[in-house]
Amino acid sequence: MDDDGNAELITYTTRSVEESHDAIAAHYYDLRLQVTGAAARFRTSLRVVDLGPLVVGDVSFGTGMRMAFGEPGVYHVAVPLRGAFGVQQGGDDLVFATARRAVFFDPGYGIVVDHWSPDCHSLTVKFDKDAVLKGLESLLGRGVRRPPRFEPFIDVTRGPGRSWAQLVRWFLRDTEISAGLLSRPLIRGRIEQTLVEGLLLAADHSYRAELAGPPPPMRPAAVKRVMDAVQELPAEPYDAARLAAIGQVSVRTLQEAFRKHVGVPPMAYVSEVRLERVHGQLRASAPGSTTVADVAYQWGFAHLGRFARRYRERFGESPSQTLRAAR
Repeated sequence: MDDDGNAELITYTTRSVEESHDAIAAHYYDLRLQVTGAAARFRTSLRVVDLGPLVVGDVSFGTGMRMAFGEPGVYHVAVPLRGAFGVQQGGDDLVFATARRAVFFDPGYGIVVDHWSPDCHSLTVKFDKDAVLKGLESLLGRGVRRPPRFEPFIDVTRGPGRSWAQLVRWFLRDTEISAGLLSRPLIRGRIEQTLVEGLLLAADHSYRAELAGPPPPMRPAAVKRVMDAVQELPAEPYDAARLAAIGQVSVRTLQEAFRKHVGVPPMAYVSEVRLERVHGQLRASAPGSTTVADVAYQWGFAHLGRFARRYRERFGESPSQTLRAAR
């Protein structure tokens, strides 16, 4: 196995199944990796750029493979550059990724990758769910209570799907250039955001029709002032009067402005931001380092039963499940 020493692009080449497992697990998921084709032809080639919330790479094995893994809190898109493979998500039917159609899947439901063709070489992109949700809210111009439900395929032969797949390929190629554009944090941050938001415009999902509609109107200054304050200090003891004072308008005016431009009342927006912070902290916590109650109280939730109910509605799992799954 070799590491090219680049802080952004890491390259692995190995004929060891164990080393292949460790390399993939370091950047993507812990998994079961099984050679199903000619063992003598097995040779893993993995290139990866790991930016935390976004991991972009490509991989080939030189022979038939089978993989199984589960990882809550992330999405995954695979775009075969050649060859094909099958993906089974939870109890769903097996679907195939090809050079004409990428597959989108949610590893939180348990994934089996099978029928990996010996010639398969695939782009593989992992997204943090929180980053996708924030990108969706940015495109919609409002908060979102439920995460998007994605269809399993993305057409990469035309339109936004093709553009997005080409952007992923450019992203990897540019990391090979010494002092290229992606070496500049400002440019890299914009490209990261474009990859997330571009996915939302390329894939079919439950908010796709709304994204295809007219752009949201500009938010009034009062709404922006309140949103900025809440994002900066979400655990503060806010009430309607304090938020109105921050916005420099009356309580009624702020309530109407938030309903029109954000889609929820001001205090509901505060709660949504706090839930996101709780979710992020629980996911990042080391096992045994904290409790759900401690984190909930830290972010301003005093009623644990009500908090747990709203958390499950928002993220599809209990806060204790998130904490147990934390790495």
